[in-house]
Amino acid sequence: MSDIIIAGIGQTDVGEHYNISLRDLALTALEAAIQDAGGLRPDILFVANMVAPAASHQAHLGALISDYAGLAGIEASTIEAGGASGGAAIRMGYFSIKSGEARVAMVLGLEKVTDQLGPGAEAIQTLSEDSDYEAVQGLTPNAQAALLMRRYMHQYGVAHDSFAGFPILAHANARTNTHAMYHNKVTLEAYQKAAPISDPLTLFDTAPVADGAAALILTLPEILPTGYPHPVVRISGSSLVTDRLAIHDRPDPLTFEAACRSVERACRQAGMLPGDADLFELYDSYSIYATLALEAAGFAGRGEGWKLAQDGRLNRDGELPIATLGGLKARGNPGGATGIYQAVEATLQLRGQAGANQVKDARRALIQCLAGPASSAVTHVLEEI
Repeated sequence: MSDIIIAGIGQTDVGEHYNISLRDLALTALEAAIQDAGGLRPDILFVANMVAPAASHQAHLGALISDYAGLAGIEASTIEAGGASGGAAIRMGYFSIKSGEARVAMVLGLEKVTDQLGPGAEAIQTLSEDSDYEAVQGLTPNAQAALLMRRYMHQYGVAHDSFAGFPILAHANARTNTHAMYHNKVTLEAYQKAAPISDPLTLFDTAPVADGAAALILTLPEILPTGYPHPVVRISGSSLVTDRLAIHDRPDPLTFEAACRSVERACRQAGMLPGDADLFELYDSYSIYATLALEAAGFAGRGEGWKLAQDGRLNRDGELPIATLGGLKARGNPGGATGIYQAVEATLQLRGQAGANQVKDARRALIQCLAGPASSAVTHVLEEI
């Protein structure tokens, strides 16, 4: 089978874009990706989104965006899988090219959470939980992550300070990413003094929910335009795995089983082991989720994922760089668009175009996005060829 190439990438700044509409955010990222791909225009569009029907009162995003972008008449649809929507949409674009149904696919991640504020905005974030048994009882995503963090600390005898390495690292990397939401430095002292969110979770354990749009153009090698200016990056592994939606139904809430299986399957397709990756863009929506994702991928034993952030192994010049442009914690978490941002950032690394954030000699990248506590997990392997 032919390689599936990431021919073009585009992104907006992540932040609070109160004065920019949903469709204008999308158009900015879409046009940037087409330009980056040398003018390739898609014949199919997948829009990854999580909350637009509730937050922006706008569904039917495929028709909305294709029409607004001057692509009316192409096949276009919305993909929703909670926080894993971006990864799920990449997988659909990957399949559309691999099957021969499309020659050029666009995958667009889009989120506009600031269309709602206050308690209503928080309620919207519970939509990817089990409504009958979690959300209706008042369980928020923050409280859910806090329960897992408390359980982890109790089960493994880990102090809260042990998680500080993740936000410290993410903010250090985001300082030189112009698209990131935050550019401030985080210290251990600041982490220790951070305001509580949901005990033991604090402000610095939590990624900020934000607005943003990011886009990819996928195609086949033979369709790349003459004089294509970038190093060629392909998708060599793709996997989506689901788990029980409610964590109380799982045998072990501290095992991200779907994340584990997703990594295994994507790496098997790519003919590699997880340790062969030169960087890992993981889903650090919470410090505890970064910890559990590292353990699920096999980079650390049970109860030891936090240790990797203590000794520099996860830094850009370490054994396994993570959150190389700030991750969700400092770049920001634009919901359903997050998985697309991860792919854009990994592509920049593999092209050697990440500037001050460049990982030296990066050839293979592992990217993974999660919905909730890995109720859905999507992993992709990207390679420079």
